[in-house]
Order: sequence, then structure tokens, then C-alpha cells
Amino acid sequence: MPLVVVGSVAIDNIETPKARRDNCLGGSATHFSYAASFFTSVRLVGVVGEDWPAEHTELLAGRGIDVSGLSQVAGGKTFTWTGRYEPNMNDRETLEVELNVFGQFDPVLPEDYRQAKYVFLANGVPSVQMKVLSQVPGRRLAVADTMDLWIQTQRDDLEALMRELDGLVLNDSEAKLITGTENLVEAGHAVRDMGPKFVIIKKGEHGAMFFGEHETYVLPAYPTANVIDPTGAGDSFAGGMMGYLAEQDNFEPETLKRAMAYGTLAASFNVEGFGLERMKEITREDIEGRMVEYQKMLSF
Repeated sequence: MPLVVVGSVAIDNIETPKARRDNCLGGSATHFSYAASFFTSVRLVGVVGEDWPAEHTELLAGRGIDVSGLSQVAGGKTFTWTGRYEPNMNDRETLEVELNVFGQFDPVLPEDYRQAKYVFLANGVPSVQMKVLSQVPGRRLAVADTMDLWIQTQRDDLEALMRELDGLVLNDSEAKLITGTENLVEAGHAVRDMGPKFVIIKKGEHGAMFFGEHETYVLPAYPTANVIDPTGAGDSFAGGMMGYLAEQDNFEPETLKRAMAYGTLAASFNVEGFGLERMKEITREDIEGRMVEYQKMLSF
């Protein structure tokens, strides 16, 4: 089933303890789309400036991603993020954010996108995410990501959005911030009480936690020692997960658990290169091979 994603498409400048890469193809919707494209057809909605390299669009289209929802603003400049990772590769410092055309992003979905049954709202302004939901009234599954900025500055809009969602993905610090508790199990249940049918808390190298109506569980991260660049790992996780759900065209409990595993594996490949470097090297077969290893790791 086609999967619609709405979010940022960006140029990233990334510095790690070992290297630096400038002008990397990035953005939440970009990383999500690429990971999801291993499983299903993806329709991308985003905005870029006149400086946007045509080869980036060609790369995405080459993966079968529908980019007719990617608009280009004449005279505008693409959203740019510059950040530096600490030696532990978990903590990072944002050095500069230039929202540029993304600051006025007001997505209008193409008509065929509005028929989508699976929708992912990548990190963005909650009121804008809500506007997207209103354009896909026949959706079967709508999941969103968020961040600490919106929790702190647009809490009311975020809570209104959460009441319309089937699922919410956020990291551990965001879960603690929105609930005011340090206990992640309490936080997960408390976030679900705010509206989403299920909540997934990302814990970076420690995996992810799932909170549903009838079950709670933790899936570990895939152990890779070759962490080059964690940028976009969370978006790749969400892309792998949602891509698998759309491929299977159901989100029953067992399917959700397996989808989280595929998301975990997509993220494990993403961190093994700057930007999309590593993702461009792999195939679905590589993901399936790692799934076999992952399942063996979880069996005892």
C-alpha cells in the first residue's frame, strides 16, 4: 500500500569526532522515505529551495519514491542543519539551523496522495501536522514524530494532534519532558493516555519501547560497532517500521512487533555512513540477512 510522508527535506553539515561531511542529503522525510522504500511505495511531501541539487531528486526518484509532492521555491534556500556529535556518538550539539523555505512550509497534498491509507507525519510544527491529517480523511493508520521544541512551545497544539493519532514516536528525553516523569514505563503509558493508540519510545543505542493497550515490550538495537553518523537514525527506524506495515497492509500486534524490528535494522544500516551513503549500498536482501541475525540474537 502507498505510504505518504510529510516533513523536512534538508541539507546537513555533519561533524563527528573522526570526520566531517558538508552538503549531505538529509531531513526527516528524506531518511524516512529512503528506509520505507525498501518495503513499499512512498509519496514524499516536502519543500526545497532553488539551491536544491537536481541529483538529490533523481536519487529519491530512483528508489521509486514519488516526488511529485516535493515543491521547489524559486529564489528560496533549502532548510540547512549543522551539527556536531560528541565522542560517545549519542549526544550532539546543533551548531546552526537555517529553516529557510521550511519555515513557511504549508503542505498541500496532491489529489492522489489524499487517498493514502498510511500516513507518517515526520517531525514538524504540530498545527501543520494537523492540517495534513485533515487532507487524508480516509486514512487507516496515522503516526507522527515530534520533538522537545514543540513540547515546550506548542503543547496545546501537540496534545490536540495526539488525540487524532494512531501512533506517536518520540525519544526518551521527549517522553520524560511531556509527562514530567523520569520512569520511562510510566512515561510511555502516560503519553498513550493522551490519545495515541500506541506509543514508541526510541532509546538510541538501547533500542525502543512499545506501549499498546494490551502489551508493553522492549526491542534492543542491532549491535553494530561501525557507527559513522547517527543523523537520521530515528527517521530511518520510523521509515522501516511504517514501510513494513504498509507492505503488509495491517497493523495487528504481531505485525507491529516485526515492523519495529525492521525499523531497528533500517536504523542500524543508516548509522554506518554519512547521510544516505550506507543506505545507497544495501538491498532488501541485506536487511533480511540482518533480520536472521537479529532473530537469533533474541532467541534463548
